[in-house]
Amino acid sequence: MPEGPSILIMKENLQGFTGKKVTKAWGNAQFEKEPLVGKTLLEIRTFGKQTYLVFDTVSVRIHLLMFGSYEINEQTKPDKSLRLALAFKTGSMYFYTCSVKMVDSEFLSTIDWEADVMSDQWDPKKAEKKLKANPQMMVCDALMNQDIFSGVGNIIKNEVLFRIGVQPESLIGNLPPRKRKELIHEARNYSFEFLQWKKEFVLKKQWLVHTKSTCPKCGRKLIKKQTGLGKRRSFYCEKDQKLY
Repeated sequence: MPEGPSILIMKENLQGFTGKKVTKAWGNAQFEKEPLVGKTLLEIRTFGKQTYLVFDTVSVRIHLLMFGSYEINEQTKPDKSLRLALAFKTGSMYFYTCSVKMVDSEFLSTIDWEADVMSDQWDPKKAEKKLKANPQMMVCDALMNQDIFSGVGNIIKNEVLFRIGVQPESLIGNLPPRKRKELIHEARNYSFEFLQWKKEFVLKKQWLVHTKSTCPKCGRKLIKKQTGLGKRRSFYCEKDQKLY
């Protein structure tokens, strides 16, 4: 599943269509697309792993899910995978194997933009308050909770927990205040490093534990385990990461 930094890159790549009118809309997403024709794409907003194509009275919400993708100006994948395509005079955008929904533009006012770890509106104090309210939550679930750390995915989760030396099944309520603040800080910090590495096509080279087999610090075999309520893959070192 693409994480927040990858979604920001998608936004940047689509930015050239803002201010342009839709000339044609099609695809197998389950809503009427004709109302989009003639409308001007006012802006593109992201919230974590979600992208919003904002028009006047409606917005199109796109979530790439596990295997979604997009293309610009050329459709290379079959129609059965095409959820939505929007054509403009200057080119086209295509979204495949993803969730595409039409929402009222007023819906955007209900989003907690301060929960997006890569947003200028990110509020670490609010994140800490939410963590304190969930003392029995595992840290692996907390990092993947989009209401607390919108945009954080499994890669960021594993790398952040290794950086701060915390095992994924540690409970939020057991973390010392210093570790809790490190968790919040690194969730945002690593996300921006992820963005830079992704743009430089060196992201995988920077992974310390995600999908790895040995600890880069002590050389021990890493634990690979499905953790938390979501049963997502965790990679961690029992020696260099503490269970709280």
